[in-house]
Amino acid sequence: MNTEDYIVKKPIKLLETSTKEVVEDAKGKLKKIRRKISKLQDTMYAEGKYGMLICLQGMDTSGKDSLIREVFKDVNARGVEVHSFKVPTELELKHDFLWRHYIALPAKGKIGVFNRTHYENVLVTRVHPEYILSEKIPTIQSIDNLNDEFYHDRMERINAFENHLTKNGTIVLKFFLNLSKDEQKNRLLRRLQIPEKNWKFSSGDLKERKLWSKYMFCYEDLLNRTSKDNAPWFVIPADDKPTARLLLADIVLAEMEKYNFKEPTLSKKDTEQLADFKTQLNNE
Repeated sequence: MNTEDYIVKKPIKLLETSTKEVVEDAKGKLKKIRRKISKLQDTMYAEGKYGMLICLQGMDTSGKDSLIREVFKDVNARGVEVHSFKVPTELELKHDFLWRHYIALPAKGKIGVFNRTHYENVLVTRVHPEYILSEKIPTIQSIDNLNDEFYHDRMERINAFENHLTKNGTIVLKFFLNLSKDEQKNRLLRRLQIPEKNWKFSSGDLKERKLWSKYMFCYEDLLNRTSKDNAPWFVIPADDKPTARLLLADIVLAEMEKYNFKEPTLSKKDTEQLADFKTQLNNE
């Protein structure tokens, strides 16, 4: 697999981008990769210079939750922090739109996963502009004040936010799980047909499904405007879950390997006293 095949480096059209790819023995290959990710995270933690932020976006049923579970199950539980961003709370709405994301960022040495991200602020709010009114922005009196310029300005602020993060040691990787409308239909039907999965179904999923074209327009626009060298977007074909998980894990591993994390070494003084320390312990 060539990770370069999935990165957004030039303008893309989602209608022309594949949603399905199948890799043989994807589950077996994933096991090997996630063990390597775990080992690298241990070293990254010991070194303490870098953190990693993984951003996941995708339509309902694109497989974000199960992907997080399967890709990071071998990583030390204290080394991964997952945040799922829902409708902003009253407190969050009293701050700027990036505030709740900033305070959830991973510390150096850890992997942070955003399940839905700061991009909801130029995605869901663009499909449903009335949501912006809850932010009580002084210059926005009604949805008539909202236009492409407003959302593009937000994207520029997101670019600046991510640029700040990367300059301070956070590795930012962003993934769009590219699901086809037909596969979403199949997954929604499974939620209805299998009693154990009924709880996952929401009538709101059907309402949002009717807005599919609007969402694809907004996704395409944000992907093209906010994929940068320091914080790239990767478009992952998501119709086959095992393959999508493998592709994402392979990209994460490849990016981590670029940084050549190193475990810290003991001071010269402590190194010279190692034999003495062992003797002290053995003589207890």
